[in-house]
Amino acid sequence: MRYVFKKSGDKSDRKKDPPAQRAVIHRTSKRRICSVAKYLKCGKALDLQQSEQAKVTETVQAIIRDVELRGDAAVHEYSARLDRWEPASFRLTQEQIDEAMREVSQQTIDDIIFAQAQIRRFAELQREAIRDIEVETLPGVVLGHKNIPVNSVGCYVPGGRYPMVASAHMSIVTAKVAGVSRIIACTPPIDGVIPAATVSAMALAGADEIYILGGVQALAAMAIGTDAIAPVDMLVGPGNAYVAEAKRQLFGRVGIDLLAGPTETLVIADETADAEMIACDILGQAEHGPTSPGALITTSESLAEAAMAEIERQLLTLPTADIAGAAWRDNGIVIVVGNEEEAAVEADKLAFEHVEVLTKDPSFFLSRLTNYGALFLGPETNVAYGDKVIGTNHTLPTKKAARYTGGLWVGKFLKTCTYQRCTPEASALIGEYAARLCEIERFMGHKEQALLRVRRYGGH
Repeated sequence: MRYVFKKSGDKSDRKKDPPAQRAVIHRTSKRRICSVAKYLKCGKALDLQQSEQAKVTETVQAIIRDVELRGDAAVHEYSARLDRWEPASFRLTQEQIDEAMREVSQQTIDDIIFAQAQIRRFAELQREAIRDIEVETLPGVVLGHKNIPVNSVGCYVPGGRYPMVASAHMSIVTAKVAGVSRIIACTPPIDGVIPAATVSAMALAGADEIYILGGVQALAAMAIGTDAIAPVDMLVGPGNAYVAEAKRQLFGRVGIDLLAGPTETLVIADETADAEMIACDILGQAEHGPTSPGALITTSESLAEAAMAEIERQLLTLPTADIAGAAWRDNGIVIVVGNEEEAAVEADKLAFEHVEVLTKDPSFFLSRLTNYGALFLGPETNVAYGDKVIGTNHTLPTKKAARYTGGLWVGKFLKTCTYQRCTPEASALIGEYAARLCEIERFMGHKEQALLRVRRYGGH
């Protein structure tokens, strides 16, 4: 494996050093906690990340506790303090929803409808792939499972600098396809104003209740319940570090989809890729926030150098360069590998949310990779398509969670619940085995449950 050294905020000519020397420099650097065998350019040191997360955890814990104790009063106070939003009611009336939709252009409405049609169609196909089953495993023994929709879901749609209209499609539409009975949606105001496009998307997606309420207080209100907001059974949707931490702390009293934190994007490229597209696609996701990692794994050192130069060039004109530039500076990663197999190994170690493949044979990575949120195969597609319109869901695992879960999909809203029944003869047969197995474990009450059936049905 070969590496290109890229250090955050360092415009020295270290990158001109020979590879071996760069490796030594990187290994001995105390500013970065990373292995020369994996990273070329790292983000913030691990201890700094942990310190920042500890502050987030403490803040979120205090807000949740306050909502538990004081309910709506606490929710109103946090909304006023953090969002400067103090309505008499956070829930929109039908008249307010209609007014918001009138503020949006017909083109925007048509675009939202198109995007939701793509998401709905793919979710419907996924739902068709999930089957209830019932089988006779032994004579007289019938086992089965049913896929039962969650009864109520709270969908969080982020706002702030970027009103995440598409998150309404991804959560509400998918929950509707799954058959969820009650779907409520929360989104923050934007500069003290109801976000009309987001509200329109929520309404068109089929939300039963729409609240203009953001942040941890929104998640807490939906999960815990207040006099004004009945609690839900599950929380879904992306958000910033505070939203992700709120979901983590509320998990258990409610279900969650996954912990979707700051956006991550990895581009895997070979010599057939071009630097302009790589830079564009990394920066296009880095603009989500200053903590959003962007990475490049490539088999071409010259391409790696060109891509880094192109990123700096594009930052000179990108309207969101203040955010994207900070994200690249603090969290960018560049790795040069010897072949596609090494690229796959390193990509699986990163386990990023989004993985774009810009190589001559993208299908290799479709068959080889195991840890990712979503794959984007070939230059014709990109993360923005998945984020907004193509049909796959954009709420995806981050922070290496792709090692054990996929993203939000129709199956997340379903509970696969088993059932069983027996004939009397089958019950007597199973009971004999069950009684002996229970005795091994010293569960004598369990044993008696089985023996009761043996005595009662064994004479049949």
